[in-house]
Amino acid sequence: MDVRTLCLGTLMLGDSTGYEIRKMFEEGPFHHFLEASYGSIYPALTRLTEEELVTCHAEQQEKRPDKKVYSITRKGRKAFTDALMEPLAEDKFRSEFLFVMLFAHLLTPERVSELIDEKLAEYQQQNDRIEAETEIPAPGTVFVRELGWHMHKAYIDYLSSHRHLVEDIARAASKGGNGNKGTAAPAKGRGASSRTAAKGKAAPKSAARKGELAKVR
Repeated sequence: MDVRTLCLGTLMLGDSTGYEIRKMFEEGPFHHFLEASYGSIYPALTRLTEEELVTCHAEQQEKRPDKKVYSITRKGRKAFTDALMEPLAEDKFRSEFLFVMLFAHLLTPERVSELIDEKLAEYQQQNDRIEAETEIPAPGTVFVRELGWHMHKAYIDYLSSHRHLVEDIARAASKGGNGNKGTAAPAKGRGASSRTAAKGKAAPKSAARKGELAKVR
């Protein structure tokens, strides 16, 4: 999805300046979805204006230069709706943490535990941020927020209950004194059995979800 479409989507929620659009993607709720840099947003807004997909008017500011406020046009709404019908790119997930965990046998037990604790704190902070963010004025907001929250919660739950798999690898390598030699055999743990069991588990009910949110708050 290109930056033009991202700008149109933001303007579907209300008039905005280029600065406000950038903040939505850098620090606001849209940062969960896609990236839009400062250097790409303003050229995109210029093209959208030339194509009459958005309009732009200046608003005076006291002791500051006038700010440009963009509004989406009917033609722009049609273009945005058409863009939503296009095939979506595959979601991408990349993690330096997971790459490092492949080589847990080369790390000290303390280092492995430290990295896991940092990752747990990171995902908890992301969930806290989801809870604190201003609601996006779109009907699908609840679905999107809930899905993001549960994805992070699943990561936290799995990492908390299965951290021993890589911690044991590092501990065994450290005791054996061969942490820098060769490769370690895969740890046998509850991974496969837990995945099998998970297939039979139903999604958490709304009542349970409310209890979880109460704990977070």
